[in-house]
Amino acid sequence: MSLSRKIDFAVIFKVKNANPNGDPLNGNRPRTSYEGLGEVSDVCIKRKIRNRLMEMDKPIFVQSDDSKVDEFTSLRARAESVLSAAKASNEQKALACKTWFDVRAFGQVLAFKGKSGKKGEGVSIPIRGPVSVHPAFSVENVPVSSIQITKSVSGEDGNKRGSDTMGMKHRVDEAVYSFFGSMNPQLATNTGFSDEDAQAIKDVLPKLFENDASSARPDGSMAVLKVFWWEHKSCNGDYSSAKVHGSLTVNLDGTYSLDSLPSLEPEEIDGF
Repeated sequence: MSLSRKIDFAVIFKVKNANPNGDPLNGNRPRTSYEGLGEVSDVCIKRKIRNRLMEMDKPIFVQSDDSKVDEFTSLRARAESVLSAAKASNEQKALACKTWFDVRAFGQVLAFKGKSGKKGEGVSIPIRGPVSVHPAFSVENVPVSSIQITKSVSGEDGNKRGSDTMGMKHRVDEAVYSFFGSMNPQLATNTGFSDEDAQAIKDVLPKLFENDASSARPDGSMAVLKVFWWEHKSCNGDYSSAKVHGSLTVNLDGTYSLDSLPSLEPEEIDGF
């Protein structure tokens, strides 16, 4: 059975002395919008969701190198280990959705060259997933601090670095962010995304930043404050996602207010 009803969700989280999502085109400074709001990309958020699902032993196709749980070193190798058993593209699509949680949730483009490298021998299978995740934005403009550090250890033989070799680290001093998402039953029928799959995502959202520590994001520097989970009564939904998401207002201190939507009340879940 695929997803039986439309679902919307929202997450409020806080950042303190951490870089929630560095921008590689801007010296790895925390991402900000043109207006100065802090931003965390949807790709970054889905990476964290995937990692938490892997901790629940859910099979994930797009694994990061530092947390992968199989021997494959590329997406192509991982895909061919499963999809080579199917010949037609529709069979490969169905098998990919059945095998990997993130494929049937977020979708995927399975695009690989033929073994000879000749044009026309490759395969490209687009899969549109039912779960959409928005980028996260801070409630107000974020204060970003930068500190200079010394990099006195050489990475290669014969290349001694002095203690005056400098580098930079950047952080958001303190801010509150929020993001939204939706689950579409019509698209779920194409991938087999189920109510059980939706529950798995619901379970990991309060723990989004657990086991996610790094030098840029020390343990405890990022934490989920609240998760909101709206389950509509039908596949088409009682309200549009825009109206549902717009019913939540997040304040500077992480508190919030909710506009009343008759017949649709969210479940409010505390962060882990």
